[in-house]
Amino acid sequence: MPTKAMSNSLHNIRNYQPADFNKYVLLYAEAEKLEPTGRCVSPQFVAERLEQPNYSPEQDLFILWSEDIVGYMDVKPELTIGRVVLDCWVHPEHRRRGLATKLLSYATNRAKELGAKVAHVNIREDNVIAIRVLSRLGFSLIRRFLALGLDIADVGELDMDRVALSCRYLQHGEEGKLTQLQNRAFAGTWGYNSNTVEEIAFRTNLNTCSLEDIVLIYEGDKAIGYCWTGISCEEGVPSIRKGRILMLGVGPDYRGKGTGKKLVLAGLAHLKSKGLQVAELTVDSENKAACALYQSLGFEVQANTFWYEKVIN
Repeated sequence: MPTKAMSNSLHNIRNYQPADFNKYVLLYAEAEKLEPTGRCVSPQFVAERLEQPNYSPEQDLFILWSEDIVGYMDVKPELTIGRVVLDCWVHPEHRRRGLATKLLSYATNRAKELGAKVAHVNIREDNVIAIRVLSRLGFSLIRRFLALGLDIADVGELDMDRVALSCRYLQHGEEGKLTQLQNRAFAGTWGYNSNTVEEIAFRTNLNTCSLEDIVLIYEGDKAIGYCWTGISCEEGVPSIRKGRILMLGVGPDYRGKGTGKKLVLAGLAHLKSKGLQVAELTVDSENKAACALYQSLGFEVQANTFWYEKVIN
């Protein structure tokens, strides 16, 4: 869709331009302040996000302008599974004017250009305004995820020390090994878009990531699972006390043998070694095995997040 294809006396929607960066960061931070989601909003984090592989901000990010940037629609392609993931926000002072509908039309046109079949949106359960808007725009609830939390001090030191014997951190040059392991572990999982080596290499080189945040577990000399950890954000900045288990994957042939539990404990040990006190994660409520594993280790439900879907005709 051409730049400035929609405009009126008050608002204009156009494609993102590099010159928008500073004002976009300010709006992104304002969105997190007013309606927290737990994401980081530093300029460096936002810049890295705009540079991710298989994403073009000049084509996939739309800006809502009214004397300043007052909203945006982000379209993240995940075409291996035929979807785009949308992230939309309009400043409260500019709501109730049909602008979300107009932004969605831009996102829909972009999704059609990409060949996507569906659009997905992920929101917190307490975001009643977004739920109302999504329902009005024709989205339907299709999945519920659980946000879990655990006080790391409640996990026994001896357990973590013992499992660490069969684990080690990811090393430089092993991005291909991790990519293959991750794609095997999550093949067929709802919402998983298989990764490329380029994408894994990009993520492991982010400012917020270290190779030591990724724990591999071995059987002999074969990597059979991994636990990818990180730091949570509070009020838009990395927390000094909260860590996250971002992904936990075990090869199909090694499930049901306690491997996942060993990996979680190893990941918790790593977070604890960094001085973090709380571990958080998100899990699909329909993944009963994963839910049972986390609950057996003491994780408790803190909140729900909802996935909404709209079919793109």
